[in-house]
Amino acid sequence: MRELDQQPLPECPIARFLVVLEGPWATLVVRELLPGPKRFTELRAALPGISPKTLSARLKRLEETGLVTRTAYPEVPPRVQYELTPAGARLRRVLETMAEWAEQDLPITTTTFAVRATPME
Repeated sequence: MRELDQQPLPECPIARFLVVLEGPWATLVVRELLPGPKRFTELRAALPGISPKTLSARLKRLEETGLVTRTAYPEVPPRVQYELTPAGARLRRVLETMAEWAEQDLPITTTTFAVRATPME
């Protein structure tokens, strides 16, 4: 994962959004944090299939971009919570709109589709 302060984000606002919320995991992490703060283990349990490395990377990216705060409590054992910032919480509208669109225009069917491993030409 590249450091955000080393390369400028794209000028296009949609491209910036896609860079920050790279892939599905970051978006799903935001979704899981919408109700309130969660610990790393709670996020892993809520996101079956995500590896600890990927979850850590997505949380770090979201923290670097100011969408998530990480709070470490000086306890034994250590406790760390992740929470959306006000900017992260404003993504609720985006996710709700995505969900509404998918419900209306991308219904769940028994039809399957192939996912391309390489970009279309």
